[in-house]
Amino acid sequence: MTRRHLIFIFVPWFTGATLIAQAPQQPDWSRIEAETLLHYQALVRLDTQNPPGNETRAADYLQQVLEKEGISVQRFALEPARANVLARLKGNGKKRPLVLMGHTDVVTVDASKWKLPPFSAAREGGYIYGRGTLDDKDNLVGSLIMMLMLKRMNVPLDRDVVFLAEAGEEGTTRVGIDYMVGQHFNEINAEYCLAEGGGATRENGKVTFATIGVLEKVPRAVELTARGPAGHASIPLKTNPITHLSSALSKITAWQAPVRLNETTREYFKRLAAISPPADAQRFRNVLSGDPALVKAAIEYFEDRAPRYAAMLRTSVSPTILQGGNRTNIIPSEAKATLDVRMLPNEDATELLDTLRRLVNDPAVEVAFAQRDGLPRPPGGTSLDTDAFRVLEGALGKHYNAPVLPTMGTGATDSAQMRAKGINCYGIGPAIDVEDGPRGYGSHSDQERILESELYRFVRFYWDVVTEIARAK
Repeated sequence: MTRRHLIFIFVPWFTGATLIAQAPQQPDWSRIEAETLLHYQALVRLDTQNPPGNETRAADYLQQVLEKEGISVQRFALEPARANVLARLKGNGKKRPLVLMGHTDVVTVDASKWKLPPFSAAREGGYIYGRGTLDDKDNLVGSLIMMLMLKRMNVPLDRDVVFLAEAGEEGTTRVGIDYMVGQHFNEINAEYCLAEGGGATRENGKVTFATIGVLEKVPRAVELTARGPAGHASIPLKTNPITHLSSALSKITAWQAPVRLNETTREYFKRLAAISPPADAQRFRNVLSGDPALVKAAIEYFEDRAPRYAAMLRTSVSPTILQGGNRTNIIPSEAKATLDVRMLPNEDATELLDTLRRLVNDPAVEVAFAQRDGLPRPPGGTSLDTDAFRVLEGALGKHYNAPVLPTMGTGATDSAQMRAKGINCYGIGPAIDVEDGPRGYGSHSDQERILESELYRFVRFYWDVVTEIARAK
């Protein structure tokens, strides 16, 4: 990266007045929005696809921005190209720290499927397009802006505010949060952390509800390996590994794990029923009823029309990678399939694997857990009975004027490793259109975009949350 690509614009937001600890002065939001866009576009334009990551590109940018403001930066890297960035604003020590988290890597892209170049951060029709616009450079930039604002406005703090930009969240957490928790935990030990995993849901342009992530499913990888003698494809063989693998996949994908609710999902569907139209509300109440027939009917409806609800109710299995054969005229001796498994927090992994083996019931197919990054962690979530949760609820009501639902994420975030160390970590994020997912504009989709206005609303919400949790009172 050349020096001319690292030109930053900094505008002071206030002058002169002494700040009052009980009521921090409000920033000049028009100027903040301009700088938010500047840093957001710059970071989205950095290609940090994982693999290989190259998150040090983003680390370099973040370090220069922070140090320009007089905020000291530490870098921690298990591998030179994959640095993590940490910065700290000191408080008076009356309360334990608050960590603001965002990851710098993004998932890979197929550029041919993008309307606009995936690392252009192009603006069109009120949206900003690019890989990472939703996952997770929105939270990353929001956290960066919080640090700059707190520093410039000299907000007195009862607790340290720590900025952590992690590498490797998208599948190689050994270089990111696992490394930080395992080797440098004293630097990030805190009472609370704020990260991805929540947000607001818009439908037909209106926010219908907001979520706070407090729990998530546990990711595992299962590998099916079918073996048999190779041969000429002109002579069909009953031992063909691809045939056996196909049968095994069919059995597993036809199976459904038992439905199990926990404290978080019960509260989620209870609150969702209270704000939904009558027909939808009845389905949500049916999920909570315990009646097998009603639960089954509700889930079948969700699977067709709202699969995210169905995924919250049971352990899920999705085939994601197939490998087998290298020539049309050769029956291979081996074929493999990788399954993405998302276990409910209280799922027993050994029992699950035994269940999959019984389903396959084929000596030609080996069923085993595959290597996947991520530290082992207990199934517990984040408490709803904290000052931080109440602050989040209040700020979401103020900025989004919508009911708030505590939620269990069906995906995985770096919050899990923090929660495993006893830190109450809450998932937050900007509002997204529920219609965008089916159109192919979501996180990990063939395209990705964010409403520019919602990025700015998220920053205002974030400011109220951080100052209320951390400022001296």
